[in-house]
Amino acid sequence: MKQFFTKLSRRTWIIIGVAAAIVVAVIFINSRAGNNTAAVYQTTSATRGNLVAIIGATGTVRAKQTAVMTWQTTGTVESVNVKVGDSVPADFVMAGLAKTSLSQNIIMAEADLASAKTNLENLLNSNVNLAQAEQTLASANQAVEDAQKKVDSLDFRRASDDLISQTEDEITLAKRQVSRAEDAYNNVKHLKDGDPLKAQLELNLINARFSLNQKIATLEWYLGKPSELDAAQYRAALSVALAQQIDAQREYDRLNSGNVIEIASAQARVDAAQATLNMAIIKAPFPGIVTESYPLPGDQVGGGTKAFRLDNLSSLYVDVEVSEVDINSVAVGQTTTLSFDAILDKDYHGKVVEVANVGNTVAGVVNFTVTVELTDADEYVKPGMTAAVSVVVQEVKDVILIPNRAVRLVNEERVVYVLVNGRPVEVKVTLGASSDTMSVLTGGDLKEGDLIILNPPSIMMGGPFGG
Repeated sequence: MKQFFTKLSRRTWIIIGVAAAIVVAVIFINSRAGNNTAAVYQTTSATRGNLVAIIGATGTVRAKQTAVMTWQTTGTVESVNVKVGDSVPADFVMAGLAKTSLSQNIIMAEADLASAKTNLENLLNSNVNLAQAEQTLASANQAVEDAQKKVDSLDFRRASDDLISQTEDEITLAKRQVSRAEDAYNNVKHLKDGDPLKAQLELNLINARFSLNQKIATLEWYLGKPSELDAAQYRAALSVALAQQIDAQREYDRLNSGNVIEIASAQARVDAAQATLNMAIIKAPFPGIVTESYPLPGDQVGGGTKAFRLDNLSSLYVDVEVSEVDINSVAVGQTTTLSFDAILDKDYHGKVVEVANVGNTVAGVVNFTVTVELTDADEYVKPGMTAAVSVVVQEVKDVILIPNRAVRLVNEERVVYVLVNGRPVEVKVTLGASSDTMSVLTGGDLKEGDLIILNPPSIMMGGPFGG
């Protein structure tokens, strides 16, 4: 044995000494920790508060509408009517090519357009034949209606029972008036002709008899029906009216259909000529702000050459990708907070306006696109900026909160350790909603104000929360 130790080198003895010192130090530290355990615990009180569960993602700001406009034909730029930053309405002519630089078919389109417009106006304004046919049809329809009423009257009484009864009562009164007039006249009948009283009473008698005869004739008409001859005439008149109506309708349809086709053809020629002319200009497809401008007067351009970019900045959106694990927690209308690396010390707000129903798979990972609209964007937020978006998917108020780092899994149950009289005590807990750092206490023996140990001794720790 003595021989063995003498063979060890000086360096080996030094290593052995250092190792021994480390062992002694560890034993000493553990001894002190055992005597003063409470001093090394990190604790926090179980307190009430609000839990906000969020889902974070990043995306790029985009405008409500974006259009990149290119030239549709070859030519020389003659005019540029906008610059970057200009706000333009829909259909505003942003630039145009010189006519002398255009191809022949575009130049001739201007003449074709004028001719097509004239032809269309003539068709729209010259409708005499159609108007006459429409008037004839209206007259024929009225004639059918009148003839039909007469035919219908063949099967119905000419007056109601109440009207017939009223007329009969009027006849009774008229007969009494005739009788009184006859008596009055007979009393003066012996007077000479020309006597004023005799003449007046004779006139009264004539009027009374005339009124009676009228009422009797009216009652007879009410009670009677047209003769067979009248009925035949009514039916024949209806047949003629129907035939004339059919002819009038056919003529009107012929003229109207032909006119519609001609007008549609003329309108197509106008549209074709206008579309050809539009190849020489750039028009704004919607209201927006010019964000890129390339042409200058005198430039030679060809079909497909980039001209402008137009953005509708009335609303700004951010599209973010949310994992399939979290997508069912996201819904339209939820509030969001957005921050930008390019805009320091300021947060913006937004809301979820669209949640995709179909996911995108990239490298085996499934994500869903969620669109957020900024609700308080200002001039500092610009399309293309990268935004960090936090979607508030749940908010619980006035609950006891437990730090996630303090929760352990022991025998398949969640527990926390509470410091009681300087010693850790295991307490079972039931948790509800959670965020990245906190969870809501929904059950268990933990009370508000208890000191929760954030770093319980390793000898009593189970697996981490959720493990």
